[in-house]
Amino acid sequence: MNRLVISIVLIFSAAFGLYLPTWLADDKKIIVSDKDAALLPNYEAKNLRSKFFDKNGNLAYRVSAEKMEHFDILGFVNFTQPEYTIYLQGDGSRWQLSADEGTFYDNNTIELVNNVQIRNLQAEDYIQTISTDFIEIDLLTKKIASDQPLIISGANVIINGIGFEANLETQKYELKNHVQTKYLPAR
Repeated sequence: MNRLVISIVLIFSAAFGLYLPTWLADDKKIIVSDKDAALLPNYEAKNLRSKFFDKNGNLAYRVSAEKMEHFDILGFVNFTQPEYTIYLQGDGSRWQLSADEGTFYDNNTIELVNNVQIRNLQAEDYIQTISTDFIEIDLLTKKIASDQPLIISGANVIINGIGFEANLETQKYELKNHVQTKYLPAR
């Protein structure tokens, strides 16, 4: 054998000998503490569509979202672009709530933030839309509340205020701080 072949074989043998332990080594396992595990979602869903029924089998509310992350240890579910439709059993009316982000808690409370729109799906009702940046909804009592600036629109009225409480079942609304009301008479 000539020197060139022996040199090449020695170089490749040395390289193989140096890298062999790294190829055979086990990958390091990443150990996640319980504290860090709480920050990771248990499962995720995209393009979520779900219906929830009350104990009598009546449709209570529908949920759709672009993305959902469920955090079981922390007890909440995060939504991206959520849309809730709440069905009221008394008169059969429906309200649709949408936002950029939302959080559903185990106690049947929802918080919606950023670009919150609440639409009454009954065209004949006095209040048609409520717009704000934050709202909290209790799905059991159908009560909603906010401490942020809001705009309430109806057929002939636009109301600006800061903070409100409302009961969707009874359709009672209470402004915490009234700013301005514009009455728009029908022509």
